[in-house]
Amino acid sequence: MLRTRLLTAAVLLPAMGALVLFAPAWFFTIFNAIAGIWGLYEVAAMTGALHWVAVPLFAVVGGVPLFALLYDAPDLGFVGWLVTLIVILMMLGLVVRIELAGGGERFRGPRLVFMGAAYVGFLFPYFALLRNLPGGQYMLLLVILLAVISDSGAYFAGRYMGRTKLAPSVSPNKTVEGAVGGLIATVVGGWLLFEIIGGTWDMWRILLFAAIVSILAQLGDLAGSALKRAAGVKDSGWIFPGHGGLLDRTCSLVFALFFAYYWFQ
Repeated sequence: MLRTRLLTAAVLLPAMGALVLFAPAWFFTIFNAIAGIWGLYEVAAMTGALHWVAVPLFAVVGGVPLFALLYDAPDLGFVGWLVTLIVILMMLGLVVRIELAGGGERFRGPRLVFMGAAYVGFLFPYFALLRNLPGGQYMLLLVILLAVISDSGAYFAGRYMGRTKLAPSVSPNKTVEGAVGGLIATVVGGWLLFEIIGGTWDMWRILLFAAIVSILAQLGDLAGSALKRAAGVKDSGWIFPGHGGLLDRTCSLVFALFFAYYWFQ
């Protein structure tokens, strides 16, 4: 399994890097829209809503914000920011409720379908929104790299030092020690990137940015786990061998991208 994950990552990361750096803005936007549609499909499949009755719900709750934000997010202004923030808080609320309830079974049904569609529809566009800003391709790559460092740091710190469960009902393998390790690794990684690449930011700013990205990446990972736990599935899909579905690979990015977009603005 680990070998498969590493091989997939070895192909996926360079391909994604090339797409982010060199694709025209219009192409990346179309790619983001297709990824969003696939994400809505994964939500429908794992929540049991893959039937024609649910199509209007996914079109309105997921499709409308997805294409509206991709088409002209600046015109949505404060409303787009506020509603997306509400969706993030709603997903974090699901984490808390599942953890307090000791499981996700009671959250299945139309409510979960609504939350999953809104999760994809409002958060996925920020891949293209951030990337298509002037200089945004480097900012998107920075967020991706920091999220990977955070995930790797949390994995190894949790594996070798993890003792205290972070959210056992939502994600049994995550530990407090792993979360702290991921945060430290990301701050150190941000500092090293700053030293190697340089840039116009002050040191405290890149360290603060790296710390916030790590925290949001880990919260996003928990939110993705909560969605799967409530749906009663292990992975959101199958598209990436050894990694699962698209939502499995993007859950640690979406909250951080929302933050980075407005930070960069």
